[in-house]
Amino acid sequence: MLYMIIEHYKNGDPGPVYRRFAERGRMAPEGLRYLDSWIDQDLSRCFQLMETDNRALIDQWIAHWSDLVDFEVIPVMTSAEAARRALGA
Repeated sequence: MLYMIIEHYKNGDPGPVYRRFAERGRMAPEGLRYLDSWIDQDLSRCFQLMETDNRALIDQWIAHWSDLVDFEVIPVMTSAEAARRALGA
């Protein structure tokens, strides 16, 4: 399943997140796959697309970052999958 993870940097400061990432990497557990990410223009939010069959792995990953980031986790699907569902295909 796909998840859009919206990260809101605490105090609007991405610096601590980038420093930790440089030191420790993504720290994602086995079975949680990072696909891609985007940052908004004012560097206050990150949008990450992740994939896993086990939602609990996202919570494990979040635990490594929750002191620096507030998270929103949204299950998503591709546009192609949405079209198939909407058209009953």
